[in-house]
Amino acid sequence: MLKNSRLNQQGLSLLEAMIALVIISVGLLGIAALQINALKQNNSAYWHSKAVWIAHDMAERMRANSSVTNDYVGIDTNNAYAQDCETAACTPAAMVTADAAEWKAMVETLPAGRGIIRSPVAGETEVAVMWDDEGTGAAGTNCGNDPSVDLTCYTITLSTP
Repeated sequence: MLKNSRLNQQGLSLLEAMIALVIISVGLLGIAALQINALKQNNSAYWHSKAVWIAHDMAERMRANSSVTNDYVGIDTNNAYAQDCETAACTPAAMVTADAAEWKAMVETLPAGRGIIRSPVAGETEVAVMWDDEGTGAAGTNCGNDPSVDLTCYTITLSTP
């Protein structure tokens, strides 16, 4: 009887092994997809924390040079700025240009980075740092929800006297 049952089960082990291989392959593909997603999210978190630091850096520069805070409004890192206040003394107005030049260098470390300082409402100054978080080649400055058009934004609103 033992010999007869072996004949009936011929090839069954091979089928079980192939099914197990398919299940393991699907599981490994799932793990790889999770790893890729984790790396993408980690990169996004890195850019976001860097943007936060850059925005707060400019806000502190504005607070330190508070006698001319309104002169910072209109700074756009798409413009060129050249002023060196590290080797020579500067007036508060010249310090605005030096701060803009240093801020531009920091913002440009972000993918498609851009920084804008504006005053949307009287008595408030907005420091916005924007970057292409999705890698879509976006260039818009609306900070909207469409990553194919608008950049991702981090904004600080400061009260100005």
